[in-house]
Amino acid sequence: MKITVLNGSPRKENTSAMVDAFVEGAQEAGHEVEVIQVGKMKIAGCMGCEYCHTKGEGQCIQKDDFEKVLPAYKDCDMVVFASPIYYFTLTAQMEAAIQRVYCIGKPTKATKAAMLLSSGSPGVYDGAVAQYKGYMAFAGIEDAGVITANGDENKSEAKLAEVREFAKNL
Repeated sequence: MKITVLNGSPRKENTSAMVDAFVEGAQEAGHEVEVIQVGKMKIAGCMGCEYCHTKGEGQCIQKDDFEKVLPAYKDCDMVVFASPIYYFTLTAQMEAAIQRVYCIGKPTKATKAAMLLSSGSPGVYDGAVAQYKGYMAFAGIEDAGVITANGDENKSEAKLAEVREFAKNL
């Protein structure tokens, strides 16, 4: 299975341990994994201009780093959204990367998705999880699961082992 991991963290330390553990487990199980660092990209939000659906033939009128993400959305069998939680939601970069897939409607081949969330505090995930689950239901993509970690748990061996096992069992 070809898995694309979209890492929404603009800072390496936020979700890197969880993403690395996921990649390790998935590769150990024989999956091909590509990590795209959307948190470090310049991706504008969707403007709702409808160019993609009227004249652009699925291409967005905006020319920015989303052009590096779109091929992965089109080609992956599974997409994993990894993001720290900033003020009760995903990072702005991850939000933009999700919104901009509007130009094709949904990942073209993906049949599964998962979410990895990290934060400094417990109990801050509900908004991000609801958004993710709503989008997966709309797109007809199976939710393989959501893993959250907060505080010291973010880099604990127990949590990283959980993430590795999750990825191995996809």
